[in-house]
Amino acid sequence: MVRALDVKVLAGLEPISTFGPARLRELLDYCRVETVPEGSDPFRTHGLEGQSVYLVDGEIELVYQDGNRVVVDARSEWAKHPLGKRQPDIVAARALRESQLLRVDDELLDRMVTLDQISRHENVHAASQQAEGNAEVPSNLRHLLNSRMFNADQLRNGPLAHVPMANIGTLLQRFEAVVVWAGDVIIREGDEGDFYYLIDSGRAEVVRHVGGVDVLLAELKAGDVFGEEALVSGARRNATITMKTNGVLLRLGRPDFLALMQEPLLHRIGYEQACRAVAEGAAWIDVRHPSEYRYDKLPGAMNVPLNDVRNAIGVLDSSKKYIAYCQSGRRSAAAAFILAQAGYDIQVLDGGLWSVPKSKQQ
Repeated sequence: MVRALDVKVLAGLEPISTFGPARLRELLDYCRVETVPEGSDPFRTHGLEGQSVYLVDGEIELVYQDGNRVVVDARSEWAKHPLGKRQPDIVAARALRESQLLRVDDELLDRMVTLDQISRHENVHAASQQAEGNAEVPSNLRHLLNSRMFNADQLRNGPLAHVPMANIGTLLQRFEAVVVWAGDVIIREGDEGDFYYLIDSGRAEVVRHVGGVDVLLAELKAGDVFGEEALVSGARRNATITMKTNGVLLRLGRPDFLALMQEPLLHRIGYEQACRAVAEGAAWIDVRHPSEYRYDKLPGAMNVPLNDVRNAIGVLDSSKKYIAYCQSGRRSAAAAFILAQAGYDIQVLDGGLWSVPKSKQQ
């Protein structure tokens, strides 16, 4: 009986067996094992939809839609593959003895498998470039594949969770790993936006000049991203970010960021359609300064200024739909991108308040 899940169990399953040791350890944190008593239906309480389910111990009888019955033993070749992925559909099941199932989210597993295959292709491509004399390409690629940007948590909860997998292979080629030192200024307040950053290792601080005084706004750690606001809105940098320790940053140039990451995450909506969505339960988010919000907000809107959007992550109800707006749509696009990265279902009012009849504003 499998009492504790380990990488050896995962390594015997398909297509997980293609993963290297590091990927297997990452996936381990997102797998769940459940015990099924003899005689019970393993799918009565928790079905198969949205999950890859493996039989890792025991014996289960499956009844298919066409009437066929199949007994699956955990030691069989069939048990190496997810149950219920073959047609016709399973309509009933029964544990012939106490058994154990392993469950993993379909979407996460598919993204990890896709990344694994892409990385293998890119490694072959990089090796060929190394043979042609470009020795830096393979080492940079290996670092990216082992970085936080492309780990399981980022694929499930981070910026990459909502980026089409078709873009991932290109991102592998476009992201650049940069070694930085304590005291290095990465972004300077007032400069134009050029790169989007993820901290792979190290810590940084965010400071803004207010009333002649430098105010510490936040400290950033490994796994945090920054630099997207100026890229999305087209505004200048609104804070200075300085490394507190040595570390490694992953950076992506503005054109690649806009094409590969911003566009898939930003969804615009017209005013009339937005009003219908609000009537059905969506909520307005006004990302302007409080003084602007008080002057001409939309009815029922909550004020989450762009500068405070990151603090709203975890506070806003993740089960609700949101529509962000500002005056023109630029600031709300930046805010929506930040929230979309965190997994919120959010759209941007196309054209901002400039597209809304004055009679509709409070």
